[in-house]
Amino acid sequence: MRVTIKDYLFESHLFMQRSVQALVFAGLLIAILVGRLVYLQVVAHEHYITLSDDNRIKILPLPPNRGLIFDRNGIILADNLPSYRLEITPEQIHDMPATLDELAKLIEIRDVDRKRFDRLLARTPAFKPIPLRFHLSDEEVARFAIDRHRFPGVDIVAGLSRHYPHGPLAAHAVGYVGRVDERDLQQIDASNYSGTTHIGKVGVERTYENTLHGTVGYRQVETNAEGRVLRTLVRTPPVPGKNLYLTLDAELQHVAEQAFGERTGAAIAIDPDSGAILAFVSEPTYDPNLFVNGIDTDTYQALQDDDNQPLFNRGLRGQYPPGSTLKPFVGLGGLETGITSETAHTYCPGYYQLPGKARKYRDWKRGGHGTVELRSAIAQSCDVYFYDLALSMGIDRLHDYLAQFGFGKRTGVDISGELPGLLPSREWKRAMRNQPWFPGETLITGIGQGFLLATPLQLASATATLSEYGRRMKPHIVASTQISDDPELAPVMNDPLMYIPIEDREHWHAVIDAMHQVVQGPHGTARKVGRDAPYAFAGKTGTAQVFGLKQEEKYDAAKLEEKLRDHSLFIAFAPVDDPKIAVAVIVENGGSGSAVAAPIARTIMDAYLIKSDTTP
Repeated sequence: MRVTIKDYLFESHLFMQRSVQALVFAGLLIAILVGRLVYLQVVAHEHYITLSDDNRIKILPLPPNRGLIFDRNGIILADNLPSYRLEITPEQIHDMPATLDELAKLIEIRDVDRKRFDRLLARTPAFKPIPLRFHLSDEEVARFAIDRHRFPGVDIVAGLSRHYPHGPLAAHAVGYVGRVDERDLQQIDASNYSGTTHIGKVGVERTYENTLHGTVGYRQVETNAEGRVLRTLVRTPPVPGKNLYLTLDAELQHVAEQAFGERTGAAIAIDPDSGAILAFVSEPTYDPNLFVNGIDTDTYQALQDDDNQPLFNRGLRGQYPPGSTLKPFVGLGGLETGITSETAHTYCPGYYQLPGKARKYRDWKRGGHGTVELRSAIAQSCDVYFYDLALSMGIDRLHDYLAQFGFGKRTGVDISGELPGLLPSREWKRAMRNQPWFPGETLITGIGQGFLLATPLQLASATATLSEYGRRMKPHIVASTQISDDPELAPVMNDPLMYIPIEDREHWHAVIDAMHQVVQGPHGTARKVGRDAPYAFAGKTGTAQVFGLKQEEKYDAAKLEEKLRDHSLFIAFAPVDDPKIAVAVIVENGGSGSAVAAPIARTIMDAYLIKSDTTP
């Protein structure tokens, strides 16, 4: 039997060697661990504490309350009502379709809600909450609260929703708000709109968006792992938007809209002294509340397909031939430029012919007016007189004089979307049609037809300027602003525009007197509408052709489709000696200005002046 003797010295040496290696390895691990701790706790402390805080602390925007809109008498036109909305933060949802299906078991979610949510989901960052439903009822809020724990990333948010308590009243002037979209984001300060879901889209709501919106605030909150807020650490309150007080009179606006009945058209009433818009009517109108939280497709399509175009702002964007309402301005131009005089006579046989030409330019009165001068020509609306006067003035002088009243230019009113109308000239026709100007075009321009187009607002502004003997004020609709909870109002300044130079004040008086004869003279075209008025006023009727007639063709409204009938127009101001209101009315396809548009204007003036006279 062979016995193996152990080498204790070698084994001891091997053990010591391995022990040292293990110790060195352990030391390296400890050094690495300590180094990592030093790095985390000292070197990268600020970075990781920030990440930690970001997991625990969030900065939430506090959207400001939108300013309210009132009429001149303090009647509220745009309000904010408390409401609840259901919001979803996409990054906290693992299965969006399943979540939506489960939510639909608790809260009614319409197809239009899901479609709007899907559109927003596709273009909104995942960390931003997206509204799914607006205006939740108390019962819906309670049902969701019971099952809140089942829906991380879904929450009910209390807020304020825009509301227009009078619905369609003055909708085209006040406008409406809608959801912030991509186009809006390109035009606004995105940081100031954090948490803001709505923005002004049209009207005053859009023009004064910066005033109405306010300044966003913030709160720093501590949250748990599910993202639920545990407590507020720091709060910077938002600055509410300013309230707006308009120049509109809500009661007068209601009267004016009712006066149209089922007719289509526009009416603008202005205070000539200040340029303040008292009434702004575009008929038919619409309910702006439909647009606040997203109008459904069927309702919007119905508005779009309506032949009467309720969404079209006729007061600002409707461009119509002014017809005979232009005659007082043409007559004044003839006097001021020395082309005619108050006593110069023209014979009207019922038609007018250019020298050497066979074509007859008809007067509205087939038998003619006989011999007329300026006052009787305006009072009886003699076309032949103004054919002759326009030809004598020439298109260049005619254009330049009418331009001083604002024809062919935007008035600069503080409502977005205004169109300029069209005041034709030689240069315009050559540039736009590459054609020369013909004398016959000058004739029809002199009676407000042809290429000439004006908006109802332009007509009202020009009428106000005429009543003030050339003193022009820019039309405006916002009178003052108000800081929330402050009773003081800050007026919005409205500087006068360039005065129209007056060669002879008597010329203006002659034209105004002629307009007075239109409504309260024995032979005026609108004498019926002014017969029993308790105040003296001046006016002018107008009838604008929608299509041209052949030489011997006679206009017969009864045989025409309604859309082919003449437009009915009327301008007026009152009282004559101290104008308080100037009005322009256009009724589309209404026919006679004296029969249709003039009574509407009279109703508006009565409502304003008689109320003003009896108000203590």
